[in-house]
Amino acid sequence: MDRRSFLKTSALGGTAAATTLAAPAYAQGKRTLTMVTSWGRGLAGVFDAAQRTADNINAMSDGSLTIDVKAAGELVGAFEVFDAVTAGQADMYHAADYYFINQHPGFAFFTGVPFGMTATELNNWYYHGGGIGLHHELGEIFGLKSFLAGNTGTQAGGWFRKEIKGPEDFNGLKFRMPGLGGKALGHMGASVQNIPGGEVYQALASGAIDGTEWIGPWADEKAGFQEITKFYYTAGFHEPAAGLSLAVNLEVFESLTPQQQQMIEIGAGHANIWNLSQYLMNNGAALQRLQAAGVQVLQFPDSVWDAMGDASQKVYDEFMGDELFKRIYDNFVASMRDSSGWLTQSIGAYRAQRDRVLG
Repeated sequence: MDRRSFLKTSALGGTAAATTLAAPAYAQGKRTLTMVTSWGRGLAGVFDAAQRTADNINAMSDGSLTIDVKAAGELVGAFEVFDAVTAGQADMYHAADYYFINQHPGFAFFTGVPFGMTATELNNWYYHGGGIGLHHELGEIFGLKSFLAGNTGTQAGGWFRKEIKGPEDFNGLKFRMPGLGGKALGHMGASVQNIPGGEVYQALASGAIDGTEWIGPWADEKAGFQEITKFYYTAGFHEPAAGLSLAVNLEVFESLTPQQQQMIEIGAGHANIWNLSQYLMNNGAALQRLQAAGVQVLQFPDSVWDAMGDASQKVYDEFMGDELFKRIYDNFVASMRDSSGWLTQSIGAYRAQRDRVLG
C-alpha cells in the first residue's frame, strides 16, 4: 500500500471522507496558505514560533506566498490540527508533534522524549544525523511534509501542590504531561492528563489536576502558575529539549514552486533557532522573579530520577515492535551518544571551570 492510500484509508477513515473536501482556491500567481496551530493567540514562545515561521515565509515570498496563522480554536481545536491538515481542511499546522503519538509513537522524537536530547543534540541529529529524513518519512505516511520550527529548550519538571519526596508521591497524582513522558508517569501511578496549553491554568486552579508541566520559567510565569502553587521543579526528565514542528499538507507542498518550498524550509529553520534563543534569553530573569514572589525552586531526589528512568524504559520497550519507531529510536540514540561525548568533554568541562573561576 502506498502512502497516499494509507492516508485515505487509515488516517481519514476511508476514501469517502477525503472526497467530500473541497479543493482550495488560489488567486492567479499568488497563494495564501492557512496555518492552524495548537497555541492560544499570544501564548508565550510557542505562538511566537508559529508567527515567526509565517512572518519569515511571508517576507521571503514578496507577496507570492502568504501564510495566514490561526490560533487554537479559531478554525480547529488545539489537538485537531493534525487531522485538519491531513484531511486538507487546512494547509499546514504548527504544534508539538508528540501531541500526535496516537497516530504514531515516532512523532515523540521530534518534540522531546524521556532522557533524550538537549536542544544542541537535537539540532545535531536533525540537520546532520538523519533526523530530518526520518521526520519526512514519518510525516509522509500521513500526507505531511514536516520540519522543526521552534524549540523551548530544556523544560522544567513542573508545578506541584506539595513537595515530591519520593516516587510514591506520584501514585494517584493528577498531572498534566503529554507525550512519552506522560506515559512514563502513568507507569509510576500518576493519573496523566493531556490538556492544551491555553486550558492548563484553569485546570490547575480548579483542582482538576494536582500539578502540571508546561515549559520553563518565562512561559510558566506568563501562564500564571505561581499564583496557584509555589513548588516548582526546574529540571524534568521528560523534555530535555522540546522541538516544535511545522507540517504542510504533502499535496499542497508538492504543488508549490521549488523556491516556495525552500522558503518554507528556511523559514522554519530560522524560527527553530530564533525561538530557542527567545526562551533561553528570558528564562533566567523570569526564574529570579518567581523566586522573589515566593516560589520554592526544587530538584527531584535521586530516587525519583531512578524511578523515572525505569518507567521511561518500559515505555520505549512497549513500542520497539514497530519497525519505524525502533529505527528512529536507534538512530536518535546513536546520534545522542556521538554528540554527548564531545559536548561533555568540551562545553561541559569549560562551564564547570568557568563557574569555578568566576564563582
